Amino acid sequence: MLTKQEKDFMEYWKLNRDRQKKTFRQFLIGIPLGLAFAIPIFVNFTSGWYKRADMIRGAEEFNPLVLVVALVIIVAFVAIFSKRHQWEMKEQYYRELLAKESKSEMIEK
Repeated sequence: MLTKQEKDFMEYWKLNRDRQKKTFRQFLIGIPLGLAFAIPIFVNFTSGWYKRADMIRGAEEFNPLVLVVALVIIVAFVAIFSKRHQWEMKEQYYRELLAKESKSEMIEK
């Protein structure tokens, strides 16, 4: 027997699972979490409290574009990876509920 909450989740996930699987949507929704990783890195690098980072930033061969590209890659990776993981967890729960439902239907017959 499924609870009302489990039935509601199954109905919701059946309607929204394909839409939430799209990589671009996962990226857009996950950007705040990615920024939560990138902003402290940027602040740490530019604040000047860490002397080695300050020396590297002041060196002639330092290219700020490399830092920006690295931060964008970090944001994209964390955003997509975290949302893809959440999708996989919900999908697994959905499949477990389907199996539980089919098992309970077989027992009732």
